[in-house]
Amino acid sequence: CRDWKWLPRDGESYRDNEEGSSDATEGHDDEDEIYEGEYQGIPSSAGDKKQGQVALGKPMSDATKDRGELEQERQADEEELAQQYELIIQECGHGRFQWQLFLVLGLALMSDGVEVFVVGFVLPSAETDMCVPNSSSGWLGSVVYLGMMVGAFFWGGMSDKVGRRQCLLICMSTNGFFAFLSSFVQGYGFFLVCRLVAGFGIGGAVPIVFSFFAEVLSREKRGEHLSWLCMFWMIGEIYASAMAWAIIPHYGWSFSMGSAYQFHSWRVFVVVCALPCVCAVVALTFMPESPRFYLEVGKHDEAWMILKQIHDTNMRARGQPEKVFTVNRIKTPRQLDEFVEMESESGNPVSKAFFRIKAEVRGIQLSTCPSDCRYYGLSVWFPDVIKHLQADEYASKVKIHNNERIEGITFNFTLENQIHKNILFINDHFVNMKLKSVTFIDSTFRNCYFDDVTSVGSFFRNCTFIDTFFFNTDIDESKLIDGTEVINSTFTHNKTGCQMTFDDDYSAYWVYFINFLGTLAVLPGNIVSALLMDKIGRLSMLGGSMILSGISCFFLWFGTSESMMIFMLCLYNGLSISAWNSLDVVTTESFPTVRRGTGFGFCNALCKLAAVLGNLIFGSLVGITKAIPILMASSVLVGGGLVGLRLPDTRANVLM
Repeated sequence: CRDWKWLPRDGESYRDNEEGSSDATEGHDDEDEIYEGEYQGIPSSAGDKKQGQVALGKPMSDATKDRGELEQERQADEEELAQQYELIIQECGHGRFQWQLFLVLGLALMSDGVEVFVVGFVLPSAETDMCVPNSSSGWLGSVVYLGMMVGAFFWGGMSDKVGRRQCLLICMSTNGFFAFLSSFVQGYGFFLVCRLVAGFGIGGAVPIVFSFFAEVLSREKRGEHLSWLCMFWMIGEIYASAMAWAIIPHYGWSFSMGSAYQFHSWRVFVVVCALPCVCAVVALTFMPESPRFYLEVGKHDEAWMILKQIHDTNMRARGQPEKVFTVNRIKTPRQLDEFVEMESESGNPVSKAFFRIKAEVRGIQLSTCPSDCRYYGLSVWFPDVIKHLQADEYASKVKIHNNERIEGITFNFTLENQIHKNILFINDHFVNMKLKSVTFIDSTFRNCYFDDVTSVGSFFRNCTFIDTFFFNTDIDESKLIDGTEVINSTFTHNKTGCQMTFDDDYSAYWVYFINFLGTLAVLPGNIVSALLMDKIGRLSMLGGSMILSGISCFFLWFGTSESMMIFMLCLYNGLSISAWNSLDVVTTESFPTVRRGTGFGFCNALCKLAAVLGNLIFGSLVGITKAIPILMASSVLVGGGLVGLRLPDTRANVLM
């Protein structure tokens, strides 16, 4: 294990700054001379004499120690390093470097928030544009969350082996590339694959971002500034909602290359939503690796250089460029690879891998693994409930026409939200018109003419077409259902693809505006949690926020109108965000550096699994009953809040 040297600031404890304050910056005394091997962690003979020796002047060989003793030594090294590192971070100060990293990592976290909401916003338009049948609808939302679930665990684990910065660069680049590519593909299957890989990429953002930022914060700053970082997730939601509101309903923002390639407004929205990810990748290339990670993997020199960079950057920003970095050596713990070699004399790769996996699983089990799974189920369910209420209201206004005979009429206007049952159409012309949510049942069309007709959500059930001509319409087999017969009729120049339009359709604006309001409601809770996180403690905020969220969720039982549900959505979001932030902070502080990414990734993967289950369970209950989702969610929230109060308090802990 390597020694370290940290010189305190008090004048009597070290040489004056005017004469050169540190061995690490302006030379060293002959008495404290460090040769290259010693600086790399190999003790010199002189060092051995100073520190004392065991019998015969030689230290005990690792070969004579069992694995338990080596692990105890590593644990002792970890505890000592944690205390030393905390002092070093305090020496570096909190300033320009942390704020630069805050903005860069904030862009990455913003990209995660955007990715979650992009799925919900483009789902209706993408499935309509790509002619997705009802049996396949909904796969997009589940596939993206599955990708994020796998990505969270994979990239979180990789960040403990490869590094925070390196893994974050790769996973963000993966997300940006495939998100951008998905906006151009035409087939639904290829689109699903692109969004799956994009979700896999962005899945690593949350565990790596919080692990990375926590490792450059001192203990007294950690809770507050991790909470401020959470605000970027909310900014991502606001960005996605605002862009959807501004772009998707504008059907005119599109172009086509013949009938085979269509680029509608929702694709423009997908491109715009990839921009935060691109910005995060570019900005991240200018930031260094986490020095705490370098120390954990034994890269002492690299860690020292970055810590000096942090110190010098902050001191220059304070107007104290003459202040020197007073650290010259830092202890680093024994590496896990050394234990693996001890475990297997032959160095068998299989035994190495088995031992490594066993060590990782044991480490995760020994640490607390809180998660914010509860949030996702309701987040998925709220929009579905509002959509269902809108659909009920729309259906209540349907116009029904029965047993009529219509002859010699030209329809050149839009028919919307109507049911025509047992109607006889004779010599009628349907020209340059739109059918929106119109259903024809048991009706007959004789000698009729359809020219440039677009139908959205419209069907012909058990109808009969006799001597009818169709030109440039989208009426095909998918619209002619339930035994509809076509007799001596002609279809020419049929429109290809699925037709979608937002003309005179304000429901799209309303859905995006509701999400925008729900996101803004998070802002007060975010500010409160950031200001009070280090004052009242993580656990008090966690338990109180979850219990209040559960109570607000229970009152959804009495929500019978759309306005009431929107109010409850805003209230729930405002109350639950403090629990969300507290869980992020507690999760970051609960795991040691060697497993922080893996543990956080595992917890975040559980959250994404909850989102998938929320899609399946809560979604299937929309329109059937509110009781089960409400009672399930409120009881889990209250119970989780009570359990959260019993978690270990991490406020006073240094990062292990």
